[in-house]
Parts: sequence; C-alpha cells; structure tokens
Amino acid sequence: MKFVISAAFQPPGDLVPIAIAAEEAGFEAVSFSDHVVYPEELDTPYPYTDDGTRRYDENSHFPDPWVVAGALSSVTTRLRFTTNVFVLPMRNPFLAAKAVATAAAMSNDRITLTVGVGWSNIEFDLLGQDFRRRGARADEMIAVMRKLFSGEMVEHKGEFYAFDRLKMTPPIPQKRIPIIVGGISDMALKRAARNDGWLSDLQSTADILESITKVRRYREEQGIKGDFDVIASANDAGNIDGYNKLGDGGVNHILTMPWVFYHGMTDEIDKKIDGIKRFSEDVVEKMQ
Repeated sequence: MKFVISAAFQPPGDLVPIAIAAEEAGFEAVSFSDHVVYPEELDTPYPYTDDGTRRYDENSHFPDPWVVAGALSSVTTRLRFTTNVFVLPMRNPFLAAKAVATAAAMSNDRITLTVGVGWSNIEFDLLGQDFRRRGARADEMIAVMRKLFSGEMVEHKGEFYAFDRLKMTPPIPQKRIPIIVGGISDMALKRAARNDGWLSDLQSTADILESITKVRRYREEQGIKGDFDVIASANDAGNIDGYNKLGDGGVNHILTMPWVFYHGMTDEIDKKIDGIKRFSEDVVEKMQ
C-alpha cells in the first residue's frame, strides 16, 4: 500500500514543508485540488454532499497544481505529485498538455494526472468552455493530450478538436504520464476503466469496493488488461486493519490528511508536520 497526502485547501506557504516532510516520512505523493474561482452563488449544486453545500469556503486555497508541482519538485527528489482532481474539460487541451508536460519535465517525470469532468457551470463559462458535453469532450481531450505527450509529429480529427500535423516541444516527458480518472458516476467509472486508474471520493469502504468491482467489469467488457491504480479515501477507515481491507479489494493508494488523526483540521504547520511523522510511524512504515 502506498500513501498520498491530500494538500487540498492548504495555504501555499505550507506546501514546501509539507512536501519535504512527506518525502522524509515515506509517502508516495502529494495531491492538490483544483478550482479557478469561488463563485459566491452557485447555479449547479455541489454533487458530493447530501445538501449540495461545498466542503470548502471562500477562504480555501486552490493554487495552480502544475505551478505547485514544479516548485515542490525542486525541494524533493522522490515524491510524486498528482491532483484530486484537475478539472480537465474547462481547459484548452493544448495549454493543459503544455502545463502538465512542463511539470513532468521539471520533476523528472514525477507527475500523475488525475482528472475529473467538473460540476461548476459558472467556472466553465468563465473559462470559455462548454459545460453540457464536458464528459465527451474530456474523453477526446485525453486522446489529444496523449498524442501531444508522445513527442512525435501528430494530427487529430475529432468531434471537438481537429488539427494538422504538429509537435509539442519542449518539453517532452521521458516516461508515460499516468492518467487517472476521479468520479463516482457510472460514466466516470467507465472513463476510469479506459485509462490508468480510478480516484474515489470521500466514501465508505463498501462504496469504494463496489465501484472497484464495476470498474473491473468495465475493463473486462472492453478487453482492457494491464496495471490499474486505485486511489481511495475512505471515511470509515483510519487504521491498518481498515487499509488492509481496502487493499484486499484492489486499492493500492490511500489518499489522506494524516494530521487530522492527531490534531484535527489544524491551521498550524508544526502540527501538520507532526501528524505526517506520527502517521508514518503508526501506519506507513508498518504497511511497507
């Protein structure tokens, strides 16, 4: 089992010490959440709470994940960087590919791209992207970005994007950038099945294992084989026994905020670092 620290909502000034502590404590990766703005009023409900209210507020921090990954790669040597999640279809695929590939180049290929299709119509509108067909467009964006990541002269003729032969350089990743898909709908699970992995929401162990069963079935139906990562955040698992149960069901990465187990949702960086170290001693080291 590998462990990923969720750095969602963390102040930019805390990210360097969190990354350094995470690498020293044996964590696999640090993950960053993604929103461009915080609309005061919503015109689409937040889909991950029962009452549609957001899990964050107007003061929560959302620094650009690829800028952060590039910066943190300069103070670490092994730690990987990912997203939970990068809202792909509210971006231009060329600019997104350039940012991700640059982060991969600057970090010596320590980037995993974890994407979702988003839920905030307002943000899509502000960024000039169509909200209604974001899922289909995300699928084509992934195909376009895969071509751009190849470093070859490529072309594309699709429903949403079409271009003649071109090449994106520099930079070109030296290793394949894994693409993981987050989401809990059947469409999201099918999209994950076609790619390199699935990221859960904050769900129960039972719900996570049920989703893994669905993803496996979708992969089997499409004849897809090979490695497949599952990054999971369980709201009812916080110890070795709970993580082993998830592992037995196919989870190989746990996404967590380790300091919460010891200090709650603290704003104090010293307590965050202490939580990272203590969680490593209590859990990470014992599951390696």
